[in-house]
Amino acid sequence: MLSHHQNASETRHYVIFVLLFLGLFHSISGQISVKDKRQLVNSCIDGNNHKREPGPEDSLHKQCLPWKNNSCCTGNTTVHAHGGKMYGFNYNHCPNRKMSSKCLEHFVQDLCFYECSPNVGPWMQMVNMKMRRERFLDVPLCATDCDDWFNACKDDYTCTDNWTLNFKWINGTNHCRPESECRTFSDIFQNSSNFCERVWDHSWKYTNNSEPCMRIWFDGDQGNPNENIARWKIQQSNNAETFSTKPLTYVLPALMLFLNY
Repeated sequence: MLSHHQNASETRHYVIFVLLFLGLFHSISGQISVKDKRQLVNSCIDGNNHKREPGPEDSLHKQCLPWKNNSCCTGNTTVHAHGGKMYGFNYNHCPNRKMSSKCLEHFVQDLCFYECSPNVGPWMQMVNMKMRRERFLDVPLCATDCDDWFNACKDDYTCTDNWTLNFKWINGTNHCRPESECRTFSDIFQNSSNFCERVWDHSWKYTNNSEPCMRIWFDGDQGNPNENIARWKIQQSNNAETFSTKPLTYVLPALMLFLNY
């Protein structure tokens, strides 16, 4: 029959083993997580028109040109992006109201960003949709870019504040619901921050230019400023997980106290 001392010793060794195992497991899993997150800085959305991996493209069209050095879209996709009805989406959904060319230009820039950007991985979420398996959520959009977009569209017309969820789709094309009313963007959204955050169901987050934020369009010959914003987001996430990536720092002192008990 084991003595009380032997039972206590075996229990102590078992607890030590479990703590060391958990510490090692979390340390390894934390390192894997960090590695995976670094890959997200340069990755593509899982969507019907997105490439599997980003890379250079020589034939990007017009407003999609900034991403030519490293892109998730092909030249053919960018031609369709400028065609006005990609994915069957009709910007002229209000009867007898045609979207102005200056407003449409900004929506094409937005579509180019969605199709071409390799830097939205840190904000990716899984979805179950025909055209995509992932979407980005709350990507910080620089306030000036959002303000310019809204000001270009404020006198145009729409019938809903959420273009992702609130349309009625008939034969692959969006239509205003019968109970909705077409009003100006100014009436529907009130201001630029509401517009940018609500129009695509919180894909964007209105962010002051003094904070890390994405440019919806830029001069590609000067490099892609959004790469650094993606790296910042990864670093921010890693800093928040310091405990899980370095658990032995906390486990070992606890073990020493336990051994000396």
